[in-house]
Amino acid sequence: MRILISPAKKMQADTDNFAVRALPAFLPQTRRLLAALTAMDGPSLKRLWKCNDAIAALNLDRLARMELERNLTPALLSYQGIQYRYMAPGVFSRDQLEYVQEHLRIVSGFYGLLRPFDGVTPYRLEMAAPLAVDGHRDLYAFWGDKLAASLAAETDLVVNLASKEYSRAVSPHLPPAVRLLTCTFGELLGGKVLEKGTMCKMARGQMVRWIAEHNAARGEELQAFSDLGYRFDPTRSTPEHYVFLKEEP
Repeated sequence: MRILISPAKKMQADTDNFAVRALPAFLPQTRRLLAALTAMDGPSLKRLWKCNDAIAALNLDRLARMELERNLTPALLSYQGIQYRYMAPGVFSRDQLEYVQEHLRIVSGFYGLLRPFDGVTPYRLEMAAPLAVDGHRDLYAFWGDKLAASLAAETDLVVNLASKEYSRAVSPHLPPAVRLLTCTFGELLGGKVLEKGTMCKMARGQMVRWIAEHNAARGEELQAFSDLGYRFDPTRSTPEHYVFLKEEP
């Protein structure tokens, strides 16, 4: 089993708490993306990043000083979004850290596919950014089937906790032999399941923590997840799509 999650826009450098274990597997591709970004001027990068002046200035400075093999942070500690706060990897036990190192994978527009203790540096590049590189129209075309092939070489079950922006870089390319199990966290509204962005991110992070705490090995074990008021709904779920509904307060 491999658990797939999205990165976060907000990142930090933390070279003190945990040691980096390896460089990212797709570092040659990352170097190509870095070359493409550094060849762009400031206004073009701001449009690509879709951000304000302060964030653009921060990331222009990062680009100017970026090193891909020195002063790195383990990926799991570098990302600082809601999902990662609820996952709370900083208080994982040693066994839980080893579990996520083996089973968790982070999809990244810049790095491709990351293990938790792969060393990264703060960057800004969303998977949906319209960056044309090496004749490819965007990042989905640039990464192609590489990320799916990497996952398929490791497992026959991918638990998809990533957003659609990031899962789209993997799911169309997985071979039939690999089961893709997508989890949805929502509320019933007018008979339909409605996902709310912040609550989804919280639940995805909490589920990663729950899976690590329970040392889960099979997709069916996830049906027991019941944190943050969510419960598995068998009537709306299929073997490829688990629906968790938030209970009424």
